[in-house]
Amino acid sequence: MAETSSASVAALCRHPVKGFTPEPLERAMLTAGQAFPGDRLRAVEVGPSGFDPRAPAHISKMRFTVLARLPEIARVRTRWDETTDTLHVSSEGAPNLSVKLGDPEDDRRLEDWLTDFLGEAATAPLRLLGGGGHRFMDDPAGAVSVLNLASVRDLSARLGVTVDPLRFRANVWVEGWPAWAENDWVGRDLALGEARLTAIKPIVRCVATHVGPETGTRDIDVLSALHDLYGHRWCGLYLSVGTSGALTVGDRAELC
Repeated sequence: MAETSSASVAALCRHPVKGFTPEPLERAMLTAGQAFPGDRLRAVEVGPSGFDPRAPAHISKMRFTVLARLPEIARVRTRWDETTDTLHVSSEGAPNLSVKLGDPEDDRRLEDWLTDFLGEAATAPLRLLGGGGHRFMDDPAGAVSVLNLASVRDLSARLGVTVDPLRFRANVWVEGWPAWAENDWVGRDLALGEARLTAIKPIVRCVATHVGPETGTRDIDVLSALHDLYGHRWCGLYLSVGTSGALTVGDRAELC
């Protein structure tokens, strides 16, 4: 525990609509057996995707509007009002839009807005999906994703270019762990604030990490860098929540 006893939560993020803007939080309540609150609640399919809301199941992220498939969506800014379930959408050169999610007419307005924004890149009809509690995770094991900021800094130093942690779209950012120590923690329990979680597997990264969070262009070959420098394509951990508890920026983040 000594190597992690001084570590703390540096940031918390949710992604209400898969592929779109990370939203910072100061506090989150983690619940045993559940995913990170407000995360990947909805997705926009490039359809038909084969997703059945009556029998929701994990399907490939490449069937949705995600950065790995459509890097330009990084230029779309979204903000979710949880109280009213309203999504606010904007991008330079496009009209601002606010829609009540789940309202059929408003869902169509959002789909039309995204279709116009993407232009020729929208190669199939877009449709907003809600899973009725299903989470549109990249990996079915990905209840909560954690990023070690020291690992990102080490990658940046070896590449000679700053790698923005936002490229990794994690729920919990941690400061104070040794670089890459997390790769050896599968099966270990961790304390994040009041919650207790178990490390399930390292996160295998994809070409979404190549996309600049502000520019929407592929500018850093993160996958090749991870493979060539470290012999793997991991950055971060997937965790499952075993004991419920509140998690606040600044809370401890350590091995149990």
